[in-house]
Amino acid sequence: MKIVVVGTGYVGLVTGTCFAEVGIDVICVDIDSKKINNLNKGILPIFEPGLEALVIKNVSKGKLKFSTSLQQSIPGADVAFIAVGTPPGENGSADLQYVLAVASEIGQYMNNYGVIVTKSTVPVGTAQKVQMAIQKELEKRKLNISFDVASNPEFLKEGAAIDDFLKPDRIVVGVSSKQAEEVMCKLYKPFLLNGHPIIFMDVPSAEMTKYAANSMLATKISFMNDIANLCEIMGADVNMVRKGIGSDARIGNKFIYPGIGYGGSCFPKDVKALIKTAAENGYSMQILQAVEAVNEYQKTVLFNKLKNRFQGNLKGKTIAMWGLSFKPNTDDMREAPSLVLVDSILKAGGNVQAFDPVAMNEAKHILGNKIIYCNNEYDTLLNADALLIVTEWTDFRSPNFDKIKALLSNPIIFDGRNIFDGKEMNVLGFEYYGIGTK
Repeated sequence: MKIVVVGTGYVGLVTGTCFAEVGIDVICVDIDSKKINNLNKGILPIFEPGLEALVIKNVSKGKLKFSTSLQQSIPGADVAFIAVGTPPGENGSADLQYVLAVASEIGQYMNNYGVIVTKSTVPVGTAQKVQMAIQKELEKRKLNISFDVASNPEFLKEGAAIDDFLKPDRIVVGVSSKQAEEVMCKLYKPFLLNGHPIIFMDVPSAEMTKYAANSMLATKISFMNDIANLCEIMGADVNMVRKGIGSDARIGNKFIYPGIGYGGSCFPKDVKALIKTAAENGYSMQILQAVEAVNEYQKTVLFNKLKNRFQGNLKGKTIAMWGLSFKPNTDDMREAPSLVLVDSILKAGGNVQAFDPVAMNEAKHILGNKIIYCNNEYDTLLNADALLIVTEWTDFRSPNFDKIKALLSNPIIFDGRNIFDGKEMNVLGFEYYGIGTK
C-alpha cells in the first residue's frame, strides 16, 4: 500500500512514522519547506519520546519520505490522511480552512480510487464538506474518479504517542462504504494481528467519538479539581479521596489527579469546539461549560496561594518555577498553566526564573525575555522567595531537599501537582502548600 499523510505536525508525523514502522510506504507532505528539509535530515519539529529514532530508521529504509509537493505525492495513493491543524476560531469553533484546502488540492491531483481520511480532530459534518471539496475539483477536471471519505480520529497521548499508535486501546474508523472499510482493514492489518480492536461505525459517529472522548477526560480532571478545592475548605485530603474513589472499578484511577488545570492542544480546543457545535445546533452542553469554567479557575489557584502567602504583595519577589510544558514528556506549551502563572506573577511585580527539561526553547519562543531561563532546576532556586512546581516531570520527584532549602531564600514550596507529601515536607522544614490538601 501507498499512503500519503498531509501535515507533519504532532498527529501527522506520528501517524506517518508509525505506519512506516510496520512496513507501509509513506509520504508525509507539508507546505513548510524548512520543516521538510529538517525532517529529511532527521531534525524533528516536535519532541516526542522515541519518535526521532523511528523517523531516522524508516527514512534510511526508504519507507518514510518527506515532500512539499502534494501534486507529486497523491497520484497512486491508496489512502490519504488529512492531518493539518484545526485551530479554534474566535468563537471557539474549529477552523476547517486548512482541512478543506488540502481536500481541494487532493481533488486537483488524485488519479485513482482512494480513501481520504480525516485524521485531524474535526466537528461532525466535516467529512461531508471534504467530500464536496474534492468532488468540486474533480468536476472541474471533468473526471469521474470514485473515492470515499472516512474518519479515523487519533487517540494519542503526548509523551506516549508511539506506544499509543503501535499498541492502541482501539482503532475507530468511520466509513460510508464497504470498499472503504476493506481498504482501512488492510491498512490496519499489522495492528489487528496483535489483537488490537478496530471499531467500524458511520462517519458522523466517528467524528463525535473523538470529541466525546477528550471531553470526558477533561470532565474527570475538572471534577477532581473541583473536589480538591472543596477538600481544602472542609479540611479533607484530596489525595486520600482520590485513592478512595479510584479503587472503584466504575470510576478508575486515571485522570483523577488534582492539579492546576489541563492544557495542551486537545482538551481546551475540543471542549470549546463541542460546546460551540452544540450551540450551533440549538443545544447547550451545560456540563462542558462548567468543565471549562472550572479549568480556567484552576489555573489561578496556585498563584492565589502564592499571593496570599505573601500578604498580597509580590512586588520584587523572585519565584522559582519547575516545569513549563503543560504535561511531562512533551515540549508543548499550548494552553499551559505555566503561562497563566507567569503572566500573573509578572503583573503582580514579581520575577520568574524557570527550568523545564524539554520545553525551554518553546518557552523562549512564547515568553521571550520576560523570565529568566536556568540551566537546571537548582539554578532556579538561587535567592528565590518560593518554589512553584508546575509540571510533574520525573526529574523533580526525588530532588535533594537539603540543597533546595539551602538555595531558597525562604523554604516555601507550592506544589501544583502534589508530587510531594505535605507532612514529610513539614518534617523536612518546608512550608508546603499542595492542591486540595490540609
